[in-house]
Amino acid sequence: MKKLFLFAAAAVLSLTAYADEGMWLLPYLQKMNIKDMKAKGCKLSAEEIYSLNRTALKDAVVIFGNGCTGEVVSPEGLVFTNHHCGYASIQELSSVDHDYLRDGFWAMSNAEELPAPGLTVRFIRQIADVTADLLGNVPDIASEEERAKIIGENAKALSDKLAAEHPGMQIQIKDFFGGNQYFAFVIEEFTDVRLVGAPPSSIGKFGGETDNWMWPRHTGDFSIFRIYAGKDNKPAAYSPDNVPYKPVKHLKVSLDGYEENDFTMIMGFPGSTERYMTSYEIDQMLDVTNPQRIFIRGERQAILKEDMAASDKVRIQYASKYAGSSNYWKNSIGMSRGIRKLDVKGKKQAQEAEFQKWAEANTLPEEGFIDALPLIEEAVGEQTPILATRQYISEAFLSAIEALGPASYMVFGLNDSMTDEQRAAVRERMVNFYKDYNMPTDRKVAKRMLRIARENMRNLPSIYEEVIDKEFGGDIDAYVDDFYARSAAVDPGKFYALLDDYSAEAVENDPAVVLFKSVREKFTEGEEAFEAARRKFDRGHRLYIAGLMRMQPEKAWASDANFTIRLTYGQVLPYDPADGITYDYYTTLKGVIEKENPDNAEFVVPAKLKELYKAGDFGRYANDKGEMPVAFLANCDITGGNSGSPIMNGRGELIGLAFDGNWEAMSGDVAFEPELQRTISVDVRYVLFIIDKFAGAGWLLDEMEIVQKEAPKTAKA
Repeated sequence: MKKLFLFAAAAVLSLTAYADEGMWLLPYLQKMNIKDMKAKGCKLSAEEIYSLNRTALKDAVVIFGNGCTGEVVSPEGLVFTNHHCGYASIQELSSVDHDYLRDGFWAMSNAEELPAPGLTVRFIRQIADVTADLLGNVPDIASEEERAKIIGENAKALSDKLAAEHPGMQIQIKDFFGGNQYFAFVIEEFTDVRLVGAPPSSIGKFGGETDNWMWPRHTGDFSIFRIYAGKDNKPAAYSPDNVPYKPVKHLKVSLDGYEENDFTMIMGFPGSTERYMTSYEIDQMLDVTNPQRIFIRGERQAILKEDMAASDKVRIQYASKYAGSSNYWKNSIGMSRGIRKLDVKGKKQAQEAEFQKWAEANTLPEEGFIDALPLIEEAVGEQTPILATRQYISEAFLSAIEALGPASYMVFGLNDSMTDEQRAAVRERMVNFYKDYNMPTDRKVAKRMLRIARENMRNLPSIYEEVIDKEFGGDIDAYVDDFYARSAAVDPGKFYALLDDYSAEAVENDPAVVLFKSVREKFTEGEEAFEAARRKFDRGHRLYIAGLMRMQPEKAWASDANFTIRLTYGQVLPYDPADGITYDYYTTLKGVIEKENPDNAEFVVPAKLKELYKAGDFGRYANDKGEMPVAFLANCDITGGNSGSPIMNGRGELIGLAFDGNWEAMSGDVAFEPELQRTISVDVRYVLFIIDKFAGAGWLLDEMEIVQKEAPKTAKA
């Protein structure tokens, strides 16, 4: 079977793509995409976009932090990304006295740039297809366990080899097409990254939760950072002596804008899609995982929101936590809505019926394709009840009750043989934790989470019977009050004392540790059955994808997103969300003013922005109609992880930063909807306008390579 898998994965690479769907692998642009790209308006060669032997656009695109994309826009290491991508760092650097979330931040020189602890920027230095290295010695008859073991050993050997060839670099090996293909990535990481500029949240998060995933959109979703390096231009730990990094490639920034139907392309790191999801998995999503996530997060977010509204300190502490939770919460709501409204399950069932008919008529039983869908159906059925419990434990306990974070350190991180260096490392992590921790808020959350778990979980953790019922008569409030009064996890003074003078007995009897062990035990319950079902699913999934490609060899198949660098391309386009409604392809500052509501924090407009609008003072950043553009649409194929990605014109010049998808196509991670699916991007002209006219930080523009064919017409309000 391995020869078949290799053929199935490779066969697709000889085809040309004729659809806007697709997060395409860079090494195969020449074979698969460039002809279609040029037909739609791309002016570059495949070699100018990605090259093995020379610098290309790829070299200006970076992994920003742990889950976003950024782009280098100057020879001095300046990086653009979304405001929501930089949000955690902006929050961490904020305080009540220096509220950069509310007021924004603008460095007026390199000396004023703020180090962002823990933030990294990573460049992809090399990409290689290593399928043969990983699968070459896997026997056709290998079980799933044997296959995983051999592939793991091969991956380790290859990683070691590549690490020796590329000292100082990170090596990452990823699977594609359900494990039918593998690529290796050589990565260079920079750890001295500094905040340069961020608009106030009234611009960077304008519209808040209300407008999230919606069009029309008027959000200035951008922030600016700079990469620093040692004097040898190599990665170096933070030092005042470090200097701005000199990149091998930076993007030109265009003021020429776009028109309807103009070619656009986006390069970035899409996080995760499930385009090969089956109808059985859709049932699991709609009936179990999405409803549980929506309910649990909604309950917790209501508590956080109330406490954040009552205190500036708590608002700053929980801003990033709340934003991260609510984004995926609303995504899940939209995903379920879209899948039902667009009958995605019905379309999947039709594809599955066609596949099964083909497999039974055209393949041999020993090839495995006939059994692919039955394997998936069985695996999903076996996994679902275990997954439901695990998700409740994860969402309502391990992720929601913050006291369980320190408790996990008490169980796994503290002991009586710790070195001073180990103690210092734990202390540093916990100082960062307690900086953004409010015990009264966490206590409220714990009471609500323990209550909803009792009301909704079929199989409760032992803490309920053994402690809450036995010692507190079932009174959850009394149990939680006692917990938070006694636990070292919720009191930094007690935690640090335990860190300096470890006591196994104190750890064992701590209420947070008792709860942590109880919920962790419940989470791992059924591990063997869950793993057996996972192996069954992996086999069925891999066979299903390989079979689909064999069944339709003429189709250009794209691998699911897995946070590896991809390119998607399309056109600037409006769309029709419903009968009688057409959405234009761009918005302007006029819409910001029209949405203003001083009584709603999501729609407050800064006074200076209103002054600039009233005066029509848009400078060279207006479009050819004299308007100040804010955001625009393109039918490119993106998902989470693409946030901050550069959206470029046919010459590879930056015209915007991708930051969102649209509500009507929230099912897009499972099934691309070409008529509806759109990428929402902030116009780079709005970014530059805010930097220059609003913030007065024009010195940053001086280091960029800004291009413009024609001067704009007279601005108009």
